[in-house]
Amino acid sequence: MIKPDLDLEIPADLGSLHFVGIGGSGMSGIARLFLEAGHRVTGSDRSESAAVRELRDLGAEVWVGHDAVHVGDADTLVVTGALWQDNPEYQEALRRGIPVLHRAHALAWLVRGTRLIAVAGAHGKTTTTGMIVTALRELGADPSFVNGGVIAGYGRSSGRGQGEWWVIEADESDGSFELYDPAAVLVTNLDSDHLDHYGTQVAVEDAFVRVASGARELLVTCADDAGAGNVAARASAPRALNYGAAADADVRLFDVDAGETVAFGLSFAGAEFRVRLSVAGAHNALNAAGAFAVLAGLGFEPGAIARGLEAFTGTGRRFEHHATVAGVRVYDDYAHHPTEVVAALETARSVVGAGRVIAVHQPHLYSRTQAMAAEFAEVYERLADHTVVLDVYGAREDPIPGVTGALVADRFNDASRVDYLPDWQQAAERVGEIARPGDLVMTLSCGDVYRIIPQLVAALEP
Repeated sequence: MIKPDLDLEIPADLGSLHFVGIGGSGMSGIARLFLEAGHRVTGSDRSESAAVRELRDLGAEVWVGHDAVHVGDADTLVVTGALWQDNPEYQEALRRGIPVLHRAHALAWLVRGTRLIAVAGAHGKTTTTGMIVTALRELGADPSFVNGGVIAGYGRSSGRGQGEWWVIEADESDGSFELYDPAAVLVTNLDSDHLDHYGTQVAVEDAFVRVASGARELLVTCADDAGAGNVAARASAPRALNYGAAADADVRLFDVDAGETVAFGLSFAGAEFRVRLSVAGAHNALNAAGAFAVLAGLGFEPGAIARGLEAFTGTGRRFEHHATVAGVRVYDDYAHHPTEVVAALETARSVVGAGRVIAVHQPHLYSRTQAMAAEFAEVYERLADHTVVLDVYGAREDPIPGVTGALVADRFNDASRVDYLPDWQQAAERVGEIARPGDLVMTLSCGDVYRIIPQLVAALEP
């Protein structure tokens, strides 16, 4: 794992760039923006993907597989934190003295000197970023943006607009969200996660306080989240607003009606506004309240913001419908922390009606699985009717002896409601045995669990 050096001096001219892992959701979006800015871009990834093919169509030269020769005559190497130190392209750049930038350094270079809105928090960042981008575009502001997932209405995770605003999802997992110089910061919430990087929850909060205090114009925090409230109390910013269902919130959320879509009211500055989103989930009403608070705090007309939010149609891998087979709906969700799993499963419950919810859980990270196995088991046993647990997607981590998906399955009180099946074909067949018309099947993880969906669909076919 490569951690970003927060004190690194970014070169004034990045020249041509080579992206190692260019197909990732964050990397591909940044690479696209460099292409649109006129830079020569090359890259490599471990497998072919839609993102890789799209970047090729835009003019990038991309290889499948990693080899030192791919670095070519690049002036700058861009990497992700998930890259292993022994990657041959990374080692070649070190050998030749080519500057190596974490992807957040490259993004910080792109957004330098702009009016930047940075969306931070443990959960809800991608969706809230997409909401802000959508509303700004509806308001005629035409922002540039980099998101951690595809914004459904635009079919992409990044884009360069002609307006003054930039909107980015600011990732806290490795501390890289401290690299930006934002005009406005939104903190959705804090949670006990990424302790492999920070060590303690106090260190997590301290990092958020530093980011929040860097807001040049506006800080927005969630009034319903204790962690975000602590950040608001400790941070210094020229102006601060909060949002949520709390009675004293500056932007107050009320009358939430969640089902296939979610409708709600927002009150701000003595006026009330009604919003109906075309996405499901009560948590999305709170995300929308955060987006509203940011834009209202920056001076946009509140009624127009409310109407703009209604144009939002979701983001990729957030309660994303893939298929309906023999009366069974198949969804995918990025949820990889117990708090996120609760939101995803509660959303599933709100739309499934009399049917059952069948979850396919791919644990993400050995350290998270080891620390939170009991929490995952409690959430799945409480909110899903049956759970199929796959093996751990290690991402940037080395395996920890004894840590497998069985840790989660073994913590269920009722063993009849869970299967630990590391073989994906067996897992898909088990889902096919269980599911019946009216049920909802959902894959959950920020790993590659979505790749099992074709197998699930085949297993569900009559």
